Amino acid sequence: MKSILIIGAGLSAKVLINYLSKQAKQNDWKITIAEQNLHAIEYIDLPKIQLDVTDDKARYECIKNFDVIISMVPARFHFLIAKDCLALGKHLFTASYISPEMKAIEKEVKEKNLLFLNECGLDPGLDHMSAMKLIHNIKHNGGEILEFESSTGGLVAPEYDNNPWNYKFTWNPRNVVLAGMEPAKYLDNGKYKYIPYHRIFQWTTNIKVAGLGDFEVYPNRDSLKYRYIYGLENVKTMLRGTIRRPGYCKSWNAFVQLGLTDDSYEIENIDKMTWKELISAYLPNIPDKSIEDNFCDYLGINRNSQEFNKFEWLEIFTEKPVGLQKGTPAQALQHLLEEKWKLEVNDKDLIVMQHNIGYKINGEYHKIKSTLTYTGKDQINTAMAATVGLPLAIAIDLFMQGKLQKTGVLLPIEPDIYEPILKKLEEFNIKFVEEEI
Repeated sequence: MKSILIIGAGLSAKVLINYLSKQAKQNDWKITIAEQNLHAIEYIDLPKIQLDVTDDKARYECIKNFDVIISMVPARFHFLIAKDCLALGKHLFTASYISPEMKAIEKEVKEKNLLFLNECGLDPGLDHMSAMKLIHNIKHNGGEILEFESSTGGLVAPEYDNNPWNYKFTWNPRNVVLAGMEPAKYLDNGKYKYIPYHRIFQWTTNIKVAGLGDFEVYPNRDSLKYRYIYGLENVKTMLRGTIRRPGYCKSWNAFVQLGLTDDSYEIENIDKMTWKELISAYLPNIPDKSIEDNFCDYLGINRNSQEFNKFEWLEIFTEKPVGLQKGTPAQALQHLLEEKWKLEVNDKDLIVMQHNIGYKINGEYHKIKSTLTYTGKDQINTAMAATVGLPLAIAIDLFMQGKLQKTGVLLPIEPDIYEPILKKLEEFNIKFVEEEI
């Protein structure tokens, strides 16, 4: 009997577990869940092991009993699991970015005829697969790609979009608060662009999505490396970004400029602070001026604007307690937003992904737009969980059935990987709509 160990059973793992459980019954596979907090996964009807992934001995002893390992833990722990998989000769699947440490063991993984498939979720994952399908098709037809722009957003479905930020948490809140901490690097019409963190949310572009209207995109980290990953060394424009509703970035930038997204130090006496006091601590001392006017003057915001309304709605000018015993500015902001931006019980989330590719073929310029929109079904089967979990689950299914026989530390960028995954995803109504512009 083939055996699978899934390490980590958080929100993004639920759809993956459900899919693989059904396949396991049909194919006589054994699936076990390893999770530190077993109480949180009592509802899962599968064998379970309590595991602290940082416990080297326990992790090694756990992994050695299985054929295939799926790591759904936070990205910083993947390499701990990867080292054990390499030592024990186990195949590994993750939805996270390939780390430099993971890349460094590529030769050893290949020599042991192992497959370590990474970046096989949503973003990274579906973005690679759908982009490479377009790129390969264009090149196959003799086209030369000049411009490549790709963006993804985890948002709230329009009918549940009922706060002035037009945003709710559908993914790890900490990642949202700390988004953009690294500078952005990309190509714009042959010119290199380097955008430091304090300007990233001022540097937005606009896109339209049929049936959903306007969105804005801020640049993601290092877009330049994807020229080589995607085989686009001669491209003139190369940009990957994150999607938000219009107005979000301008308002979020105020928090960046104020310093409330800083995670490098703890605030003194935060356990005794109100939000009014915390905001005041980041503003100049100006007697006889209200905190609201001081905030607006310092950040260049009109008090009668929709932008100011976003901050007022968060209650940051009130005597509302910060509510932490200790914490950094970013942790304080996250604590507040987890209350204000939470998905309600009946809310549904929305995934939007769009590629815009400009290319020449037979001397003529063309542009193609490919868009995915997908709405979650409920609080468990969210759009985020489905689009992260299903691509990875399908890849594992293919591997277990002997239909995926590659080795090495890989991304899903080759046709024999992405084509069957994209085809299967269409059965779940996860599909891209392409249009020539």
